[in-house]
Formats: sequence, C-alpha cells, structure tokens
Amino acid sequence: MAQEDVFKKIVSHCKEYGFVFPSSEIYDGLGAVYDYGQMGVELKNNIKKYWWDSMILLHENVVGIDSAIFMHPTIWKASGHVDAFNDPLIDNKDSKKRYRADVLIEDYLAKIDEKINKEVEKAAKKFGDSFDEAMFRETNPRVKEQQAKRNEVHTRFAKALNDSNLEELRQIIIDCEIVDPISGTRNWTDVRQFNLMFATEMGSTADGAMKVYLRPETAQGIFVNFLNVQKTGRMKIPFGIAQIGKAFRNEIVARQFIFRMREFEQMEMQFFVRPGEELDYFRQWKEIRMKWHKSLGFGDHKYRFHDHDKLAHYANAATDIEFEMPFGFKEVEGIHSRTDFDLGSHEKYSGKKMQYFDPELNKSYTPYVVETSIGVDRMFLSTIAASYCEETLENGESRVVLKLPAPLAPIKLAVLPLVKKDGLPEKAREIIDALKFDFKCQYDEKDSIGKRYRRQDAIGTPYCVTVDHQSLEDNTVTIRYRDTMEQERVSINDLQGIIAEKVNMKKLLTSIS
Repeated sequence: MAQEDVFKKIVSHCKEYGFVFPSSEIYDGLGAVYDYGQMGVELKNNIKKYWWDSMILLHENVVGIDSAIFMHPTIWKASGHVDAFNDPLIDNKDSKKRYRADVLIEDYLAKIDEKINKEVEKAAKKFGDSFDEAMFRETNPRVKEQQAKRNEVHTRFAKALNDSNLEELRQIIIDCEIVDPISGTRNWTDVRQFNLMFATEMGSTADGAMKVYLRPETAQGIFVNFLNVQKTGRMKIPFGIAQIGKAFRNEIVARQFIFRMREFEQMEMQFFVRPGEELDYFRQWKEIRMKWHKSLGFGDHKYRFHDHDKLAHYANAATDIEFEMPFGFKEVEGIHSRTDFDLGSHEKYSGKKMQYFDPELNKSYTPYVVETSIGVDRMFLSTIAASYCEETLENGESRVVLKLPAPLAPIKLAVLPLVKKDGLPEKAREIIDALKFDFKCQYDEKDSIGKRYRRQDAIGTPYCVTVDHQSLEDNTVTIRYRDTMEQERVSINDLQGIIAEKVNMKKLLTSIS
C-alpha cells in the first residue's frame, strides 16, 4: 500500500476512534487547528508524562515550571522574534496558493534521494548478499549523476539560507524547474519574508492598549525565569528547567494533519552550563534524547539525526531527531546549543543582571544553554503512525490494531462480560472497581465478544479480560493479549500484577535510566 494511502487511513482512524477531530468542525473547521478526543487526550497525556518523568525524576538537577502564554512584548524583541522569526514565502500566480520556498526545495532534494535509494534497492535485490552498497553509490553512473545534482543544489540552498538570500532561493526553484503541485506551472512570485507571530492587544481602552504576542515558543518563559528558579531552588550549574506548554505560529503552509499546526504544544528543557562546556553537553543530550525515543520500541531504523544546514542566530550547534513518518523522515525533536544569546540579550534589553555566581570558580558569568525541544503533537503523530497496523488473520479475517507501547495506551484494560445477565456484568464491575485506581479501565458489554475485541484493538488497549460463568465459580477470567491475540485463564487476584508489570511508566523509565 502506498504510504500516502496509509497516512489517509491513519487520519481517518484518528477521527473514527476519538483520537483527533478537526476543530470547529460543525462550522466547517479552522485551518490547521485540531482538537484531541477522548482517546487522544489520554495518549497525549501519557506521552507528556513519559517526557516529564524522564526529565524531572531521572535528573536531580532538572526542575519544571509553567510560564504564562502572554509575556512582555520586549521579550520578543530581545529574543529576535520580532525581527528574525520569518519564513520565506512564495506564491504561485496561477493556483493562488502560498508555499514556503525552503520546503519546496527540501521536497525537491527528497525526491532526488528517493530516486537514488530506488536504484540502490533495485541493485541490492539483483546482487543479493554480494552487494556492496558503498561501492555501488560511488561507481554507478546514474547514482553518481543524481548525487552530483543533489550536492550542487544543496550547496546553493544552504548558502542562500545562511545569507538570507531570497532572490537566490527563487532562482533555485526556477533552475530546478519546481512546479506548483496544484496548477503544475512554474509561474512564481518573488520570495519574501513572513513573520510567524500572532499579535493581539492587551488593555481596557484602544488608546491605552499594548501590543502583545501569543508566544511562538515556550523557551523564553524559561529564560526570563532563570534567576527566579536558580535562587529559590538553590540550583548549581549545570542544571535544567523543563516546561510543557502551548505555542502559536501563523504558519504559511500548515499541512500533514497535526504535524504542522498553528496552535501546538511543546516539551522543552533548557540546560544551563559553564561557557566552553556547552558542546560536551550538546553531545550528551543528543544521546539521552535519542535513547528516549528508541526505548518506545518502534525500531532504531525509524530514527536519524539531521544536522542543520542553517544555524539559528542564537546557536553554535544544532541537530534534529527525525522520525520516518508515512510522508518521509521529519523532525520530531530539536537539540540546540543556544550559547549565551538569550540570557545575554535579556540582560541587555531589561537592564537586569542575568549572571550566575559560580562558587567553585569564584566568579560570575552568563551561562550557556543546551536546549531540547520536542513537539507533543508531532510525537503523538509519530506514535500513532508507528503503531498503526493492518493484519490478515489465519481465518481470513482482518483487523486494524494500534500496537501502542503499553504505558502510553489510552485504555490499559477492557473488562467484557460474556453476556449481559446472570451476574456477569456485576462481576465485571467488581473487577473494574478493584483496578481503576491503578490504571485506566473500560467496561464494554455491547455486541459480540469478537467485535468488542476489534474495538479495543483499534484504540490500542493492551489487555482484554472476559468474564464468563466460570468466573462466578472459581474467580478466574480469560485475559487476551492485544499483539498476539493469545488468551489464558488467570485468577482475578493476579490481574493487577500481570497488567501493572507491562503498563507502568516505570518500565519505560527504567529502560532509559
């Protein structure tokens, strides 16, 4: 099945089973804004808990805060967002559609990569175990030609980004004959910058209103509270401040479901270190964060690092952790060495000292910062995409199952009475009453037992327990395992231990500690 078709099925599945809904749908929706349904909010909260606990519980020198969305407008001047938080915008004159110029070029480069990989895959099948991929890439004429073409475009692209050369970005689009996917034409406007911040006004009267912004990132709330946390928490460098919160960006092209939205949620941690030690901690946090992702068990091959072609104005090193979505490898987390730009800039604009006195060195300095920033919504999408599975069973039937990591699953246990009489519903309720304090349970008595199993598979419930007449006699139930569909008879008294072993967040945290 084509990956595009898989993605459409995932989007449809998310709505059908209560994970994600288009926002304001009864009013025909609002572009690139989504609501999380009853299953989605549970999965999202579990993802956030996994991240929060991995930061706060596993690192004694990392603490959390929750800063306001509205902040003093000068903060965004100091951070560079007022002057530099722009995307290169280009319009097609025929379709009247608007695009990010850099994304058009990145998609073009990705198509070249795809052509090269297809050549490599075809050769690998032809030559089998004797295939030398490195040698093939170096010697095959078609691969060499495509690689040279890619390298030339990529070099021009990286330079244009770093020089903020908008004319060159347009020229690359023209030279590469990149067409508008809607109209199929190359009738492009000039490239121009577009600021991504949402502005509004704060104040009781129009004359006295102050222009403020919806925050485009959560990091600045951490930076302006650096000394508050350091002093009240008696924190010693190196230490980190973590935060989960909403951010807002007026994206030019918001697309690919919840991957790129105008209202989204971030999980960020800013780690404050001595100047000169930032690149060592940058490497450490790269390893820590990649291990966090891989511990979910989706397959190490699904992840890769991608170093930035263009460094942000505040960074001296930056990389992304990319995950293989149905539409290609895409960023889910960024790790950046932000130097002392943010604290130094806020000291300059506020007139307040933002330095740390290091008792070991007996001197004050402005700390350097290593940032890890992960999009909750992108993490949600990668989790759903990696877990979505269509299976054909031995009896010829098929099922759709979300093979979610058990600690992240919205519902941990479904309790199903075989019939709606003879005391079986009451017995099922007893089981839920005993276990609901330990994990999220669901009671379901509608339809045949097979249909109920399929419903639970579709929302990723790792365990189903069936209560039958024998349960009333010997206090046992049949437990069914989602991934294997195997069933076994167990004592009701053993349920808590069996399920808790797999669904407890401690299992994930232990694997990365």
